[in-house]
Amino acid sequence: METPTLSLEQLRFPVGRCELPSVYQTTLTQQSIDVIAALPAQLRAAVEGLTEAQLDTPYRPGGWTIRQVVHHLPDSHLNSYTRFRLALTEERPVIKPYDENGWAQLPDAQTAPIESSLHLLDALHQRWVLLLRSMTFPQWHRTFVHPEGGEMFLFQTVGMYDWHSRHHLAHITSLKERLGW
Repeated sequence: METPTLSLEQLRFPVGRCELPSVYQTTLTQQSIDVIAALPAQLRAAVEGLTEAQLDTPYRPGGWTIRQVVHHLPDSHLNSYTRFRLALTEERPVIKPYDENGWAQLPDAQTAPIESSLHLLDALHQRWVLLLRSMTFPQWHRTFVHPEGGEMFLFQTVGMYDWHSRHHLAHITSLKERLGW
């Protein structure tokens, strides 16, 4: 049986594009926290046993390598964790965006062993999930301002990082499936 050819859109967005909730929903927020909590173990399982050559394989033409995706996750999630803490302690803080593609091109993201990023993600998610599970209804409605994306509620941000977790995990798992690894 022949594997169907996937479009660049399907390769870029294997779980679809991110859709943010417009209103707070307790169940949806708790599901998002569960996804974030599960990511470190799921990522570790997805990359277990991969060779250096496999880690250096892009998940799509022109895309990052698996190694870069693994290093990107704690980079991005550390930024989000910081944004949560800022929004919970300041009124509408303006956050600093970062150049994720630039970070992915730095030498450590291109060549470093992935174990340090897996450990960092483990520790980061332990703290982040503890914070997320402790938040109250009013706290979920606190906001930060992204200079390029405008004001975001924390309940929307947790939904974005639920998607972000599934999105990048699917980059790895779908590549492994397509290549029969």
